[in-house]
Amino acid sequence: YCAGPMSGIEGHNLPAFAAAAVRLELAGYEAVDPGAKGVLDGWSWTDYLRFDLRAMLDCEGVAILPGWVDSPGAWLEVSVARSLDMPVKSVQEWLDAAAIGLGIV
Repeated sequence: YCAGPMSGIEGHNLPAFAAAAVRLELAGYEAVDPGAKGVLDGWSWTDYLRFDLRAMLDCEGVAILPGWVDSPGAWLEVSVARSLDMPVKSVQEWLDAAAIGLGIV
């Protein structure tokens, strides 16, 4: 699951989420991009958070994007993940772990 800032960022930071998901997929992970659903008419911040938390709970780990510390939603996602003993690492840390596992590094 990719977690990071969306609110207040041009384009809701959707390109960064999509790029992270692609990079993770190419490294062999099954990535979940919460931005893939786009911007939905009539949805509030809490609607997105409820939807995204449900998606995150079906995942095995969380990949955090740069700037996540400035995002109240990402803070909540990371807090829930850590409370559930899910691994939480930066996107780069997940990529590095995959490279080591494949004998690339």
